[in-house]
Amino acid sequence: MFPYDATLLATVQAVPQSIADVLQTLQTIDSVCLDGDGLKWFNWLYLQVTQAVAERDAGGGFTDPAWLAQLDVQFARLYFSALKSSLSGQATSTCWQVLFTGRNQGAIARIQFALAGINAHINHDLPEAILTTCQVTGTTPDHSGMHYSDYTALNSTLDSLIESAKHSLNVRLFGGALPPLSHLEDTFAAWNVSAARESAWQNAEHLWQLRTIPSLASSFIDVLDGFTTVIGKALLVPVP
Repeated sequence: MFPYDATLLATVQAVPQSIADVLQTLQTIDSVCLDGDGLKWFNWLYLQVTQAVAERDAGGGFTDPAWLAQLDVQFARLYFSALKSSLSGQATSTCWQVLFTGRNQGAIARIQFALAGINAHINHDLPEAILTTCQVTGTTPDHSGMHYSDYTALNSTLDSLIESAKHSLNVRLFGGALPPLSHLEDTFAAWNVSAARESAWQNAEHLWQLRTIPSLASSFIDVLDGFTTVIGKALLVPVP
């Protein structure tokens, strides 16, 4: 779709092992993508979020920073894997493909691409990332535990970054002004990152219970994909 897609594909070949690796890959994608590429604006917002996590981690803002770092890495791997699959012509989750196939649609606002990516990453990927993190660290997704407290401590920061992005990215993909009135305000009002992250944690608990029944776990993830795809399509309705 874009002449630099081969470069993007090469960028996501390496599997990140640390937050620093995640930041490096996000920064490379940001530097490669043109402003007229919808992927750039999700990646840009994700980069801001990851930088905020890294700064909080460095400042001792988590009870168990190693667990949060592992979650950050597992989470990013799922985005990079989805992008890698799409760029190499392999099947990927429908919720991600909605974003990837519309990357060049000029009638869509930058903020729409950003939120469509956040939607796919949180509603579809985050439960799996939490599950994998718990398996790797020998923990469980427990609402009463310190890891849930660390997890929710990020909500206010994420809310602030997304609210800021709603203003700075509130232009068409190629930078043109949007009409004074559009459906975007109503669409954005119906989507809340803190609520989405709470649902993701609950869904991780469901996947935890299903981890010994792979067929049911796979079906559950398929349901998440379908639900997330519907939201993604609504977020990417072009602005007249």
